[in-house]
Amino acid sequence: MAQSIKLSDELIKDARNYAHLYSRSVPKQIEYWSRIGKIAEENPDLSYDFIKNILLSKIEAESGDVEEYVFG
Repeated sequence: MAQSIKLSDELIKDARNYAHLYSRSVPKQIEYWSRIGKIAEENPDLSYDFIKNILLSKIEAESGDVEEYVFG
């Protein structure tokens, strides 16, 4: 369910810059930041890079882009 909310001009400006850099829309950039922030609050011991890699791994697994790891 989409809902309109008021955000600061500064947040929108920053989101626009990052969205352009990462080829996202401004709303998707803000959603991404929100998702990272929520995960970081729930897991304060995890670094940003670790969280980012977990999300990337999840996307790879969902798309079937994984291989079985063979030990040894």
